[in-house]
Amino acid sequence: MIPAHEALERLREGNRRFVAEVRSHGSLSQSRRQEVAVVQEPLAIVLGCSDSRVPAEIVFDQGLGDLFVIRVAGNIVAPSQVASVEFAAQRFGTRLVVVLGHSQCSAVLATLEDLNGSARSPSRNLDAIVDRIRPGVEGLLEAELGHAPAALLHHAVRANVRVSANHLRHGSTILEQMIQNDGLLVVGAEYSLETGIVDFFDGMPKPR
Repeated sequence: MIPAHEALERLREGNRRFVAEVRSHGSLSQSRRQEVAVVQEPLAIVLGCSDSRVPAEIVFDQGLGDLFVIRVAGNIVAPSQVASVEFAAQRFGTRLVVVLGHSQCSAVLATLEDLNGSARSPSRNLDAIVDRIRPGVEGLLEAELGHAPAALLHHAVRANVRVSANHLRHGSTILEQMIQNDGLLVVGAEYSLETGIVDFFDGMPKPR
């Protein structure tokens, strides 16, 4: 079992390699494939957006068996996502959960457009995603940010990450108990499409 603090530092180091275009070697080798075919011990659970530009294994420079990845538009938290996090935390002993949002998130933008009336969802299924993002971002429209689209989207992306992370922390008895008793850590982060940098900004532990 990899402690949450160690797993977090490994993700940070991997992202620094990704940004510097210095990739690790061996994580996709035949020997690694054979190793994880027998058993897996992912160092982190990543709940991220389905956006094609944000593949968690690549932006964190990880390989086979290193990450348990759950992807859904807008990195929302619905029952199936909670269950997936519970499953990996219990079955594989993974102690770090990262909710990974990203700049210019289209699902968050669609929610803002829906709220200000500039666009309506054409699908009840898409409404299910918008409805989960809406509570975390609608208050931003009432502030001065409502007149600054770029700033509004930036803050909305982060607000949506915080809501999803808090849902995992407080919306599951299993995860709550693991946070209290077993060292499970849930953090929120934002990936910059422009720079490649992942900024961990929510729920971070105090420096040791």
